[in-house]
Amino acid sequence: MVRALPSDGNRYEVVHGELAVTPAPRWMHQVVVMGLSTALTRYCEEHQLGRVFNVAADLSWGPDILVQPDLFVIAPEDANAGDWARVRRLSLVVEVLSPATARFDRFQKRSLYQAQGIETIWLVDTETRSVEVWDPRATAPVIERRTLRWHPAGVDEALEIPIEDLFR
Repeated sequence: MVRALPSDGNRYEVVHGELAVTPAPRWMHQVVVMGLSTALTRYCEEHQLGRVFNVAADLSWGPDILVQPDLFVIAPEDANAGDWARVRRLSLVVEVLSPATARFDRFQKRSLYQAQGIETIWLVDTETRSVEVWDPRATAPVIERRTLRWHPAGVDEALEIPIEDLFR
């Protein structure tokens, strides 16, 4: 049903039957997404860690779920799925919080991502210029204010991004 809604510039997502309708992203939201996308793409290509996407992809893990993460890394085993409907494994998900999406991103979507076993979840807060880092087992986030770090299993070198660089 969500896919049948009008193409009106809003983003439509549903998590366990709860519909979220949000407006187009703000300027700083896109600055952060593009910066992270560039750094993650280089790192993932260098270490063969899958594919990075920063598009409005309809990802679903069930009939009452349809989400569009701001940025995500498809795990190597699904990197050539060729269709959003066939993507099952994500290595990293990034949501850039905004006043319209913060509650939904922080609670419903983050809980869903944890339940799906996504190894790393970054919730970027452009207001506080910090990042909440979650993993599937976490009951509270690690708050990063200086350096954002991603170190997937099997890779010797971690990706490190100064938080201040995200907001330039």
